[in-house]
Amino acid sequence: MRKNVKPKAYIYPLPVLIIGTYDENGTPDAMNAAWGTVCDTAQVSICLSATHKTVKNLLKTKAFTVAIADDKNVIPADYVGVVSANNVPDKLTKTGWHIQKSEFVNAPIIQELPLVLECKLVSYDMQTEICIGEVVNVSIDDGILDEKGKIDLTKFKPICYDTDGHGYYTLGEKVGQAFYDGLKLK
Repeated sequence: MRKNVKPKAYIYPLPVLIIGTYDENGTPDAMNAAWGTVCDTAQVSICLSATHKTVKNLLKTKAFTVAIADDKNVIPADYVGVVSANNVPDKLTKTGWHIQKSEFVNAPIIQELPLVLECKLVSYDMQTEICIGEVVNVSIDDGILDEKGKIDLTKFKPICYDTDGHGYYTLGEKVGQAFYDGLKLK
């Protein structure tokens, strides 16, 4: 049996993205955003309200980072989503995160987050609040890589956001092999 419910964009999983920027004084800022995705092989698309200090920053600097939060960083990742840099400009100091300046864009890398996309701003639409960034570098902690240098999700443990229950979840076990398992039906 199936049930019809009120229309809502149920897309699972939604990765917990931490968007990092610098303000006009060089103070690092970060916010939690879950409405993001890949929109080209080297581009990301994220829905970000223009009222966020992070958006004001990236519009000035034309740069930002996108880190994927993991199970070890649930509390600070949630904190940067519930506290606004409009009210607490140095909010990152409470997280315990260590900041390193990207070599490729004018944006911070949070060292505790193992996967960081370093992006330059392609566009921001004030009406749709869609931010498009071009990934110019990817910074990966080698602790989440396998012996072939590929990301190992059993080591990484990225967290996902549940828009209905407002929970954070880790990804589960591997259940198949892409571009292979479907061949059994050929």
